Amino acid sequence: MADSRPHVLIIGGGFGGVYAARRLKRADVRVTLLDRGTSHVFQPLLYQCATGLLSEGEIASPLRHLLRRNKNLSVLLGEASGIDAEKRVVTATRFDGSTFEVDYDHLIVAAGMRQSYHGNEQFAMYAPGMKTVDDALAIRRKIISSFEIAETLPTADLRKPWLTFVVSGGGPTGVELAGQIREMATRALSKEFDTIDPTEADVILVHGGERVLESFHPKLSGKAQKILDRIGVRTLLGRHVTDVCSDYVVTTDKKTKATEQIDAHTILWTAGVEAVPFAHALAEATGVTQGRGGTIPVQPDLTIAGHPTISVVGDVMSLEQLPGVAEVAMQSGFHAAGNIARVVEGKSNPRTPFKYRDLGTAAYIARYHALLESGPIRLSGFLGWLGWGGIHITFLAGTRNRAWTLASWATTIIGGSRGERAITYGDPDTARRPYA
Repeated sequence: MADSRPHVLIIGGGFGGVYAARRLKRADVRVTLLDRGTSHVFQPLLYQCATGLLSEGEIASPLRHLLRRNKNLSVLLGEASGIDAEKRVVTATRFDGSTFEVDYDHLIVAAGMRQSYHGNEQFAMYAPGMKTVDDALAIRRKIISSFEIAETLPTADLRKPWLTFVVSGGGPTGVELAGQIREMATRALSKEFDTIDPTEADVILVHGGERVLESFHPKLSGKAQKILDRIGVRTLLGRHVTDVCSDYVVTTDKKTKATEQIDAHTILWTAGVEAVPFAHALAEATGVTQGRGGTIPVQPDLTIAGHPTISVVGDVMSLEQLPGVAEVAMQSGFHAAGNIARVVEGKSNPRTPFKYRDLGTAAYIARYHALLESGPIRLSGFLGWLGWGGIHITFLAGTRNRAWTLASWATTIIGGSRGERAITYGDPDTARRPYA
């Protein structure tokens, strides 16, 4: 029999999409979750997967399993590629390139963002970003293989470019990645090689701003810089990466325009994000002008002006300069779904404006050192590290993932080893390309 309940289509299985689905669990609707992957990925810990501390299975939860108790929900594998806002139909592309259509009564777009190379797409070939599991595994391959190749080379001059690691972007992801590479070299790998000394690894963090972690209070940012200096991360501030090749990177000083070439085989990119391609199709279909990074402007209730059945949440929405962090995605996804549930229930004034509750931000610097900022509360060092760990375990999806992540952290803290160092030989660009 045909299901006459209103149909809610959610695009994206990240924080926004999952929290929207959870809010609609008991609503009198049928829900379809469409995602280009099979799992909900906990992106804040991707860098730990990339540096061998966690496995991809510990930070990814199968969507079908995660939402198995949502009896009104079905999951579809496909990438949203087009939309007819008048007919309320979304076109999705399957993994093999064929397409299918999904109609909807209400649409929640939680498609997220991807790495931005600021018009230099050729950089992606040599400098993987940090947005997907594929990215993390590609980075792990580059890091591990660099040490292994250096071990086989006869002279220090030949080894140096392989033991030089350049990270572009001094935000939380860049700082965390640079710190973990350095920590990996000095702790996990320090006694495992015969020819090379992994502790000599030169980890360089390139950032265009005047200080790292500019979203944090200057005092916390300064403490982070001191820890980076202490563990041996070399920081180049006020510089942009302006060219990337397989064996070198060029940086340019913002003020003097002086350039410097750094010979390195491992270049990693965390400098900026942009909306996924579907956002452009959505903007064209709804007649809105995309904001910074291709984001979609929304009204206070998270709907697109003139299209009350389409809500946009998370990183891809543009509202009051809210940051692109997990908390915004979770809260906005939950709120948009709540508005839809009240519309279906026939409530008066069902669409309430979204009010973001800033629960704080955190960043991992090195072992026993992290930053945590929430309103007037500013923690660093060991207390910040405890707070950071508590937040991440709380929001990590799935009891199994929480337990295994805690076990992996404990093993690394006690023994210093990193067990997740297997590498793959896949194409790192596959995840970035559309299915079609």
